Amino acid sequence: MASILITCLLLMFIAYFEPTLPATVIEDLANLHPPSNFNTTIVSNCLKNPSLRYCGSSPMDLDAIFKFTIVASHLCNESKNPNCVESFPKIDLRNRPKITPLYLSFTFFWKYCPITILSIDLSNNSLKGTFPIDVLFCTQIHVLDLSHNGLSGDVPIQRLSCVTNLTILNLSYNHFSEIKISDSWFFRRFNSSCFFNSGVLPSHGRYKIKAVMLLLGFPLVVVFTVGGLWWLCFRRPDFLPRVLQNERKFTTVMLKAATNGFSKNNMVGKGDGFVMYRGILRDGTQVRIEIYSNNRGNHREYVEECKVLVQLRHRNLVKVYGWCSNRNIRVLVTEWIGQVSVETWLSESAPCWKHRYKVLVGVLKAMCYLQEQWPEIGCDIKTSSLLLHENGDPFIARFRVGENSTSKKIHRFGILVLEMMTDQTLQKEFKGDETGFVEYVKMLYPGKLQKVIDERMKLTENTFDETRQTICIGLICADHQTCQQLSIGQIYNMIIKVHPRTNTY
Repeated sequence: MASILITCLLLMFIAYFEPTLPATVIEDLANLHPPSNFNTTIVSNCLKNPSLRYCGSSPMDLDAIFKFTIVASHLCNESKNPNCVESFPKIDLRNRPKITPLYLSFTFFWKYCPITILSIDLSNNSLKGTFPIDVLFCTQIHVLDLSHNGLSGDVPIQRLSCVTNLTILNLSYNHFSEIKISDSWFFRRFNSSCFFNSGVLPSHGRYKIKAVMLLLGFPLVVVFTVGGLWWLCFRRPDFLPRVLQNERKFTTVMLKAATNGFSKNNMVGKGDGFVMYRGILRDGTQVRIEIYSNNRGNHREYVEECKVLVQLRHRNLVKVYGWCSNRNIRVLVTEWIGQVSVETWLSESAPCWKHRYKVLVGVLKAMCYLQEQWPEIGCDIKTSSLLLHENGDPFIARFRVGENSTSKKIHRFGILVLEMMTDQTLQKEFKGDETGFVEYVKMLYPGKLQKVIDERMKLTENTFDETRQTICIGLICADHQTCQQLSIGQIYNMIIKVHPRTNTY
């Protein structure tokens, strides 16, 4: 029945347009139009055989159906079917590279593919691109030959599995993508020679190589991944996202990178058991790196001390960024203020009394903060340890957790006051003899202070009196008996009364 119906369509086409048969399919598609009774013929065909593909469309696209009949007529003849008037059993376009792409482009034809077609041969046409999936509209075919072309990409296995009558499928000599092992069941229906050099079937040799590479490569990937993560976490955590970083804990590798390998050019100080470097962290922050030998307590104690120091916040205290601690060294990382100490400033700059007084007030304010907020933290306020910012602000840069003797702190401040106000030559004479230095200044106070005051301050009558009051406070603090009866807050009140105009500092 189906054969008769398609024959009717072709006969109708030949009857109406026999003079135009020599024309090309392109010309016919452009010039021919449906006859007046075409609609009646199509409806009649569908009533006789509803399985015809164009019968399922609603509403029917009569223009597309008519073009389908034109292409069917030409393609039947191009395929050299013996009697297109009676049947259209095959599409044979092998070795026809000029017209095959044209017929493949007629989607409307394949959409209404004649149900009489049982074989499609598109071999040896140098076709490029992906699998011509439109031909699978012809779900009734038994044979499909796409061999000796240049097709590539994935084979549409799901669509092909719907072509249930397919017994011969030839894809050899193409460049298709290798299928998954799980899809290999489909190709067991066909002779393996039909897929020779097609790229479709998985190569067991290649799979063995891949399996070996996977067995060897996966552990290596794991090792390198774990090694990389270990290096990031324990050597260069500064490369991790900020949310994953422990911003307080530094590693020796990080510090080495910050100091250009602990270069001598970055060394800014060296003493008994410690070395200081200037460094630049990965984010561009300039830091002071103090490296101590193993004389700062055990690892746990040192870390606990550092966890306290990083919490200090005062304008005259160097900010502590973090630490590094292992079996060999202890490191403290602080902000970079500069490398000018108060000792150097006093000897080289000959500052006036007002500037010296400003330094004393700043140091004392920081001491008050520590005494009130962190009484267990001591600090080194020797002139050699105090740092001076370029704007003249003093900074306490060295700390000691567990030093809570207020009298010692006051005594040390008294020595600082005397060192700030007296002549540098006198201090050199009494170097190492702190008690002798204090006693000598006390002996000359108050009438002969001119002999010990640093004359480079060029004091006026008013500033001399303020200097005398300051030295008096220094002597009170330096006295071991008196300092035990005072608090740092009392010392601060005494100092600010010397020069009230500087209280806003």
